[in-house]
Amino acid sequence: MFKSHRSKPGDAWEGTVEDKSRGMLDGANMYHFVKVRRGDGQSIKVRVDRRLWKAIAVGDRIVKEPGSAPAQG
Repeated sequence: MFKSHRSKPGDAWEGTVEDKSRGMLDGANMYHFVKVRRGDGQSIKVRVDRRLWKAIAVGDRIVKEPGSAPAQG
Protein backbone atom coordinates (compact mmCIF):
# COMPACT_ATOMS: atom_id res chain seq x y z
CA MET A 1 0.00 0.00 0.00
CA PHE A 2 1.20 3.54 -0.65
CA LYS A 3 0.93 6.68 1.44
CA SER A 4 -1.56 9.28 0.21
CA HIS A 5 0.06 12.60 -0.60
CA ARG A 6 -3.23 14.41 -1.20
CA SER A 7 -3.58 17.70 0.67
CA LYS A 8 -6.33 17.87 3.26
CA PRO A 9 -9.01 20.59 2.80
CA GLY A 10 -7.88 22.51 5.92
CA ASP A 11 -4.16 22.49 5.07
CA ALA A 12 -2.39 25.75 4.28
CA TRP A 13 1.19 26.09 3.03
CA GLU A 14 3.28 27.78 0.37
CA GLY A 15 6.65 27.10 -1.14
CA THR A 16 8.83 26.53 -4.18
CA VAL A 17 8.62 23.51 -6.48
CA GLU A 18 11.81 21.43 -6.19
CA ASP A 19 10.83 18.40 -8.28
CA LYS A 20 7.99 16.99 -10.35
CA SER A 21 7.15 13.30 -10.74
CA ARG A 22 4.34 11.03 -11.80
CA GLY A 23 3.56 7.38 -11.60
CA MET A 24 0.98 4.64 -11.87
CA LEU A 25 0.91 3.63 -8.21
CA ASP A 26 -2.12 1.38 -8.52
CA GLY A 27 -1.33 0.14 -12.02
CA ALA A 28 -4.34 1.84 -13.61
CA ASN A 29 -4.29 5.58 -12.85
CA MET A 30 -1.59 8.20 -13.43
CA TYR A 31 -0.83 10.29 -10.33
CA HIS A 32 1.08 13.61 -10.45
CA PHE A 33 3.29 14.82 -7.59
CA VAL A 34 5.41 17.84 -6.77
CA LYS A 35 8.07 18.17 -4.09
CA VAL A 36 7.68 21.57 -2.43
CA ARG A 37 10.23 23.37 -0.22
CA ARG A 38 8.14 25.34 2.27
CA GLY A 39 9.18 28.66 3.79
CA ASP A 40 10.15 26.96 7.06
CA GLY A 41 12.69 24.77 5.21
CA GLN A 42 10.67 21.53 5.27
CA SER A 43 10.08 19.60 2.05
CA ILE A 44 6.74 17.95 1.37
CA LYS A 45 5.57 15.76 -1.49
CA VAL A 46 1.99 16.48 -2.52
CA ARG A 47 -0.35 15.11 -5.15
CA VAL A 48 -1.69 17.68 -7.62
CA ASP A 49 -4.03 17.53 -10.58
CA ARG A 50 -2.66 17.04 -14.09
CA ARG A 51 -3.48 20.58 -15.25
CA LEU A 52 -1.42 22.19 -12.45
CA TRP A 53 1.40 19.65 -12.89
CA LYS A 54 1.72 20.57 -16.58
CA ALA A 55 1.52 24.33 -15.88
CA ILE A 56 4.30 24.57 -13.28
CA ALA A 57 8.05 24.10 -13.51
CA VAL A 58 10.84 23.57 -11.00
CA GLY A 59 11.44 26.89 -9.26
CA ASP A 60 7.82 28.08 -9.51
CA ARG A 61 5.92 29.16 -6.42
CA ILE A 62 2.91 27.07 -5.32
CA VAL A 63 0.30 27.98 -2.68
CA LYS A 64 -2.29 25.89 -0.82
CA GLU A 65 -5.05 27.87 0.95
CA PRO A 66 -7.53 26.25 3.36
CA GLY A 67 -10.56 24.97 1.46
CA SER A 68 -8.95 25.04 -1.98
CA ALA A 69 -6.61 22.94 -4.08
CA PRO A 70 -2.92 23.81 -4.52
CA ALA A 71 -2.42 26.55 -7.12
CA GLN A 72 0.40 28.37 -8.84
CA GLY A 73 1.28 31.47 -6.85
